[in-house]
Amino acid sequence: MLFKLALRNIFRQKLRTGMTLAAIVFGVSGLILSGGFVQDIFHQLGEAIIHSQTGHAQVFRKDFLERGTRQPDRFLIDDPEALAQRIQALPEVNEVAARLNFAGLINNGRRDLAIIGEGIEPDKEGRLGTYLQITAGRQLTDADSFGILLGQGVAHSMSLAPGDPVTLVMNTADGALNTLDFEVVGVFQSFSKDFDARAVRIPLAAAQELMFTPGANLLVATLHRTEDTDRAMAAIDALLDPAQFEARNWRELSDFYDKTLQLYDRQFGVLQLIILFMVLLSVANSVNMSAFERLAEFGTLQALGNRKRDVFRLIVVENLLLGLLGAVLGVVTGITLALAISAVGIPMPPPPNANVGYTAFIRIVPLTVLTAFLIGFSATLLAAIFPARKVSATPVVEALRQGT
Repeated sequence: MLFKLALRNIFRQKLRTGMTLAAIVFGVSGLILSGGFVQDIFHQLGEAIIHSQTGHAQVFRKDFLERGTRQPDRFLIDDPEALAQRIQALPEVNEVAARLNFAGLINNGRRDLAIIGEGIEPDKEGRLGTYLQITAGRQLTDADSFGILLGQGVAHSMSLAPGDPVTLVMNTADGALNTLDFEVVGVFQSFSKDFDARAVRIPLAAAQELMFTPGANLLVATLHRTEDTDRAMAAIDALLDPAQFEARNWRELSDFYDKTLQLYDRQFGVLQLIILFMVLLSVANSVNMSAFERLAEFGTLQALGNRKRDVFRLIVVENLLLGLLGAVLGVVTGITLALAISAVGIPMPPPPNANVGYTAFIRIVPLTVLTAFLIGFSATLLAAIFPARKVSATPVVEALRQGT
């Protein structure tokens, strides 16, 4: 009887109920859309970092990240092929590629430019670097013994194009000066503008010849699924001698991703609080007006023998049903809008420190949907507490006087 009476009271005041429902639906659907948008940013940014720079995991000599940038020749993996085969045998791992880092100068016959270089296994990197865009020429292949890929910034600074000859100059580990001639086969654009401004890529064998070493600095592992990163890292760590090697996942290797994640998480947390208070105030105003307009009705109920707690419970149940209905409608509206927007996509400009824009979507994340539902429902229920207590505490005589 209580729920039946509460449901009848809700639909008795259609305009006010509609306004209250609209506020709840707006808040819940807004949280679903904004949360799905933020989750899509996290996903696309992570995949861009993985497939243009870091891979899912990297293995290197101990302390390489802290001290190896300036002296990569002192942090070499002596037998990278054997270790790569052991890592690739893990069920989560798709492929393992070796990289050899170096620093030096690139010369076009007119001027020099300081660069950072990577010796890579071209065909493997072609499969890894799906987010690496070739803006001129073509991708480097295993057949290009002395081909070179230039970052877009390097090509622009040196006025180089595919087919142009260049010379790389660098110091070897024993202090000797070594040079090799290359032909530009392509110009690439990665996710990072800073990386493109000073990076070049050459075949691993050519880099090893430049540095007089058979080793590599990094083993870059790609996985079948990004979701398996933690499990794969545990398996890789179990293979390594901790006194010699370290392994890091893509999140640990990308400070930019971590800071972006923290920034958006805080912003979304503030947005959730704002929407919670917005729904709370909107519903509280509506419930407050409705309750005090019906004060004589509640006085009559008490005069007929109902207790104060019965009146309190009636008001709370009415708003419980209202919150449940509004939250369900909000979830349905939010999911429908998310699917419609994702079918079209949202063109986005490049993020800070990036070159490439992207198309954003609204991801339907179960946890975000559940959180939005609970916020809409809880806000409506909380908004009913104060009016319900005040109305139920009003003396019967004073409540009946309101109807005269």
